[in-house]
Parts: sequence; C-alpha cells; structure tokens
Amino acid sequence: MAARDIVELQRNSPKWVTVVEDIVKLERKIFPKHESLARSFDEELKKKNSGLLYIEELDGSIAGYVMYSWPSSLYASITKLAVKDSCRRQGYGEALLTAAIQKCRTRNVGRISLHVDPLRTPAMNLYKKLSFKVDNFIQSYYSSDRNAYRLCLDCDAS
Repeated sequence: MAARDIVELQRNSPKWVTVVEDIVKLERKIFPKHESLARSFDEELKKKNSGLLYIEELDGSIAGYVMYSWPSSLYASITKLAVKDSCRRQGYGEALLTAAIQKCRTRNVGRISLHVDPLRTPAMNLYKKLSFKVDNFIQSYYSSDRNAYRLCLDCDAS
C-alpha cells in the first residue's frame, strides 16, 4: 500500500458531506441492496458510540472505509469494512481493520465482533490473520441462502 493516511471522520468536519456521499456510492457498488447501509449511512454515523475511518486515494476519492461501534464497555462491533475493487490486495483493508481495532481498544472493550459470509475467502483470511476466531455460525443471516460467521477478537488475548 502506498503510504496513505487513515482519517477518522469527525462529525464537525467540513468534508463530512463529501466523504459520506463517496462512501454511500462505494457502499452501493460493493454490497447487495439488502446489506447496504446507503440509505441510512448518515444516521448511523451520527450515533453516539460509532466511528468511521477511511483512506483516500491520491485523487481524493475514497479507497476504503471501516465503520465500528461500541454499544457498551463490554464489546465493540465492526459493522462495515469495504475497499474499492481497484484498491484491493494492497493492504488497505488490513490497515483499516487494524486501526479500527486500536480505536475499539481505547474504549477498553473486552471483545470485538463482526459478521462475515463464510464464502468471502479474502475477508475470512484477513480476519483470521488479525486473530479473529469463529464464535458462531448463523444460518440465513444475510438472506435465505446466505449464512454468516460471527467472528470475535478477545482484546485481552491478542
């Protein structure tokens, strides 16, 4: 990955609207309609215990983003991780996920969880590389014919 900064989207940022619009476009390209937060992204980001990190390409477009939340002091969730097709396999996903894990750890949570389609092999490999473990299999999580694993990372164990 070319040296690019990971940026935390701040609620009072003058770039808020532009960044959210770019992320919504990326969200619509990557995720099926029923999995996309495109219609509610702005509202999701305004929630008190949530955050978003992103990486820009040199032209200013969004290369990838990760959204996370910490509903309580017990756990945090990675709610979205996406990297533009043309930017994949360059370390962006790993950099974003690592940064989100660090942000969650600053909240002193005991566990970080996420959901992933078991058939998304590159995503599964990334999560395993960063020490996430399969916690549960959830039948029909995404749709009637798409399942999910819930993966967890115990923060005191890694």
